[in-house]
Amino acid sequence: MLELLSPAGSTEGVAAAVRNGADAVYMGFGNFNARRNAKNFSEEEFAEAAEFCRVRNVKVYVTLNTLAADRELNEVAETAKRAARCGADAILVQDLGVLRAVRQAVPDMPIHASTQMSIHNLEGVRMAAAMGLSRVVLARELTGEEIRYICANSPIETEVFVHGALCMCYSGQCYMSAVIGQRSGNRGLCAQPCRMKYAAAARKNDYPLSLKDNCLAPYLRQLEEYGVTCVKIEGRMKRPEYTAIVTDIYSRAIREGRCPNRAETALLQASFSRQGFTDGYFTGKTGPDMFGVRTEADKGLPAEFAAARRKYISTEFPRVPVRFVGLIRAGEPARLAAEDDRGNRAMAEGPVPEPAFHRELTTAALRTQLAKTGGTPFVCTGARASIEPGLTLPLAAVNAMRRSLLETLMNARKTSPAPTLGHYVPVQKRKNREEPPVLTASFMKAGQLSPALEGAGLKLISLPLEELRRSPAAVQPFLHREDVAVAAIMPRVIKDGQWNEVRSFLDYVRNLGVTQVLTGNLGQIVALRSMGFTVRGDFGLNVFNSGTLETLQKLGLESAALSFELKLAQVRDISKCMDTELIVYGRLPLMITENCIVKSSTGICGCDSFPGITDRTGLSFPVVKEYGCRSVVLNSKKLFLADRKQDYASLGLWAARLAFTTENPSECARIVQRYAGLDDYEPVGYTRGLYYRGVD
Repeated sequence: MLELLSPAGSTEGVAAAVRNGADAVYMGFGNFNARRNAKNFSEEEFAEAAEFCRVRNVKVYVTLNTLAADRELNEVAETAKRAARCGADAILVQDLGVLRAVRQAVPDMPIHASTQMSIHNLEGVRMAAAMGLSRVVLARELTGEEIRYICANSPIETEVFVHGALCMCYSGQCYMSAVIGQRSGNRGLCAQPCRMKYAAAARKNDYPLSLKDNCLAPYLRQLEEYGVTCVKIEGRMKRPEYTAIVTDIYSRAIREGRCPNRAETALLQASFSRQGFTDGYFTGKTGPDMFGVRTEADKGLPAEFAAARRKYISTEFPRVPVRFVGLIRAGEPARLAAEDDRGNRAMAEGPVPEPAFHRELTTAALRTQLAKTGGTPFVCTGARASIEPGLTLPLAAVNAMRRSLLETLMNARKTSPAPTLGHYVPVQKRKNREEPPVLTASFMKAGQLSPALEGAGLKLISLPLEELRRSPAAVQPFLHREDVAVAAIMPRVIKDGQWNEVRSFLDYVRNLGVTQVLTGNLGQIVALRSMGFTVRGDFGLNVFNSGTLETLQKLGLESAALSFELKLAQVRDISKCMDTELIVYGRLPLMITENCIVKSSTGICGCDSFPGITDRTGLSFPVVKEYGCRSVVLNSKKLFLADRKQDYASLGLWAARLAFTTENPSECARIVQRYAGLDDYEPVGYTRGLYYRGVD
């Protein structure tokens, strides 16, 4: 049966989930979870919540699924230890450095790959398994058939979001909140700029980035048949009453093997929605119907909230199996015993039975009384009794003994085995290289390359794989030079059904002489190396600390681009076990979306003529196409650091990358010359990015 995983943003939220049928809850603990704005839990609250769940056979998953800087990793490890001592059953992570720290701190703890890892294909799942993770939370953008394929071949457990808010961007790849407001989604403080109004084409007052909430309740049986281990409800920021109602409906649907009925579906929508729900990703029907916002009509609190609260405060969900045995003999105190599913045992004695003058105590009557475990998390799965005939016992005495037995078992279930604890060992500090970084450049279009670049001192030129396949002549002047290399930039998203085409592209560019690739996703590394390519890490890998860099080196990467959410001081602190690169120019990518923003806004495919989206302040954000008709939203301003070269040149970097997107060939050439110290060109309206400000 599917495991139902519910959100718990507070102590009350834990009770709401557990007492409505959740098999597991996920909770934020400490400062390193993707909902830092939720109430989260103090250590005392977390310990109490974990005990509450443990007694009731409900698992506790702790979210440590944010990026962490080097100076934070020791705290991450200590947080993991505290969670383990309290009885956590698994920890979710995004950051490979956090993964390393958690494994060292609590070596026996199961670790799950958060959806923030952007795992969306079988190769990504296999990579997670190879790194020792026991479960992967799959990207929400997958169709049912894509989920089915992954589950049929996955070596580890899979988890799927089935209800709640949808991000417009692939989780882990959204930098919009960070870049424009210093509140990083990868650090747990997303300000949700996707829910704001933007002008898109002729639609001046629209919400082109706001999706309806996901609802896959009608597909629960399919997901179970596919082999999905766990289905997950989003909502740690929502009210406990919401958690109670949604959990109850999903729990009953799973247990009874059915879809929610009409009344339940209406209640789901009344509890929280954005102009209804969508199943567009699961069914493969993306487009305008997936978009919606929270309107006044959606905001009325249903009367059922009060009833839901009363229920989770005062009632229990019976799930813990218990068996009873009774022995009733003349002249001896009545004896009852009970055993739970963990082998805990309890015994109780009652009064001496009396001769029965009217109604004797029978085995059936005793069983009936023992089965009355209401108000407790126990459910009677069997009762045996040996009763001498002609005896009677007050029912009140039987009830008292039953209560005593269950209380003893409850207390026994509170204890958890002591976890195995280890020690976090920071990555060995390496001395930063002293020579200044070389210049590299990535281009979005082949037409941006020009003869003016041939003597500009660039050491690596990279183009999107699809663009190289389309316009091979553009890189011919650079392919056979010893002073510059050419690399293909891999799409950040390659679903399983797209790999054959991508491999054909790779074969083509390899025959051209391109032997290097840049990848921003873990699910590509093994495949690319097996094809003989030299693999470099791109920004999508979110390298935020030395532990992540060390892990990527062990996976065979030649170099890695560091996160542009880092401050320059943090870049300096990273122990560089291999070549590192930093983007120092260009329109930073803010989002990559499965939904085509252009087609959803205009109704037609017109990437080349789409002006982008404009926010309420008048800033314009270009939207460009990536492989698979996915959209990439670019920042309104260009990152520019040419006049701050002394700041980034002393950080131990191998390379400083110029990332060209919307520039024409002349602009590209002038920017390269400017960074080489041969021009004084400056773009209009530039930004320093986050390198000085940092992110929260």
